[in-house]
Amino acid sequence: MSTAASKISITDREFSDLRKIIYDRSGIHFPDGKKYVLESRLGHRLAELEMESFGQYVQFLSMGPYMADEFQEMFNRITINETSFFRNEPQLDVFEKTVLPEILEARQSSKRLRVWSAACSTGEEPYTLAILIQRSLGIRLNDWRIEILGTDISEKALEVAESAKYTEYAMRSTPAIVRQRYFKTEGPYSLLNDTTRAMVTFEKHNLRDRLGAKRHGTWDVIFCRNVMIYFDDAMKKQVLNTFADQLADDGYLFIGHSETIRSGEAPFQVVPVPQAFCYRKLTSKNI
Repeated sequence: MSTAASKISITDREFSDLRKIIYDRSGIHFPDGKKYVLESRLGHRLAELEMESFGQYVQFLSMGPYMADEFQEMFNRITINETSFFRNEPQLDVFEKTVLPEILEARQSSKRLRVWSAACSTGEEPYTLAILIQRSLGIRLNDWRIEILGTDISEKALEVAESAKYTEYAMRSTPAIVRQRYFKTEGPYSLLNDTTRAMVTFEKHNLRDRLGAKRHGTWDVIFCRNVMIYFDDAMKKQVLNTFADQLADDGYLFIGHSETIRSGEAPFQVVPVPQAFCYRKLTSKNI
């Protein structure tokens, strides 16, 4: 049954209805050419629910008593949480060696540093940032109040993040010296040490939720990498303006290597450093 159900075709109307549900709740846009993606990734889910059509599934997501839980299940299946520790190391070098020293110097009086890792998936990114900050501050770490927030829409991904326990695949880009200092081996997994874990908190957050973002106040640095490629222009603009609202005037935004912010799209200006994929908030002081 599973094999047969996985081959159920999705009609144009069903695809239209389903992608509207996905967009309305997450901001992720599936263009016409991606119909096969929903069809292939959700086929087995229809089998598990003993459904015979995507139309039934759309109804279940729209009116069923478990529609909120099912959306989470669907979201876990249609998104690919492709991440790892120390992903895109040249960009992280810019953060550690250029941006971080500047921000730390600017925050000397308050000794408070706030970093938001948006759409953090299973947590490798915010934990990587914690390691870089811990490494930069050294013995001064206890003098600072470090607040790193990792957010994601996927509860399943956040459960992995909270555990701080990772497979070899997640560790594939991690330097050996970092493994030795910040992780311990637990069977086939690498477990992050308690000090670094304590620097990061996690929370479920939908990037469509501007009020939820405001609740956390102002950030010194925001990372949101390889997520906006799934948004249409309207959603991308909304998210970027949310980041601009929540970023300190001297703060920085890091985005993915396949993403860009076009002139006039949002109040940011690019930092002219190779491989940085980094932007500063555009204010009256730096126009």
